Amino acid sequence: MNKFMEMKRYILALLVSGVAFGTANAQLAPLGAMYYHNQYLNNPAFAGSGEGLEVDLGYRQQWSTIPGSPKVQLLTGSYAMTPRAGLGLNVYNDQTGLFKRTRVMGSYAYHLPVSSKNDRLSFGISLGYMDEMVDQGLMDGDPNDATTANFNQRQQYVDGDFGVAYTSGKLNLQAAMPNLRNTLGFSRDGEQVVNEARFFAAASYRIRLSENDGMGLEPKVAFRGIKGLDNIFDVGANFTFAEDKIGLMAMYHSTESTSFGLSAKVSKTFNILGLYSSNTGAMAGQTNGSFELNLKINLFGK
Repeated sequence: MNKFMEMKRYILALLVSGVAFGTANAQLAPLGAMYYHNQYLNNPAFAGSGEGLEVDLGYRQQWSTIPGSPKVQLLTGSYAMTPRAGLGLNVYNDQTGLFKRTRVMGSYAYHLPVSSKNDRLSFGISLGYMDEMVDQGLMDGDPNDATTANFNQRQQYVDGDFGVAYTSGKLNLQAAMPNLRNTLGFSRDGEQVVNEARFFAAASYRIRLSENDGMGLEPKVAFRGIKGLDNIFDVGANFTFAEDKIGLMAMYHSTESTSFGLSAKVSKTFNILGLYSSNTGAMAGQTNGSFELNLKINLFGK
């Protein structure tokens, strides 16, 4: 009986630590593709902002030297129905240890022209669901334990995001409110959620360095508001050359971590991003950082 109770407390501890650790980790080290490569990933206002259908596949492995370290898979699709309307699909799955979280969101964006130079003011809304569960196949114990069974039988819940963006040939201003369910106080069963993103804002300006060589520089500053944690600032730039086919990205985060990325436009259809992020200051020297790989596929574009 004592062994059973001890195992039960152990499983509960894993669940709680997995939820808290996975959520906090996602906010402290978000996917680097959201800064330049795939802005729809973090803001529904960018749904359908490109041409045709854009599909993005991503994978991130964090702290690979630690068993049960965080892994993230993502799939996004963004389709421009008309010059003013866009649709999007955002599927995000992450796993930390035994704990798995899947978030599926559908998006609609409206792009309002504000000048004859293709400057646009965009509004976007996402609606979908979140599912959280324990992978019983990875448990070193009784897979039929009532604690994990009850956890996995919880119902999925509805969530949403809202975003706005102003874009021109050079200036990019945006703001987003993710996780509206908790931001607006609709938490399930009165639960109090911490370590969750509440607000995101960013500004960038593209500078054309050379028309002949296709060289450009786009500095960016971003702000992330997170419940239960200090606000986070990001600052960096993306340098493109070789007719804008190659990009070098660097971002410094106020969590005392740094991200470096290399992107390559292989053809009109395929664009690849590889990115490495160092650990936050609190984790420096404990293990390696995170590796991220993204593939963007542009279909039916000009």
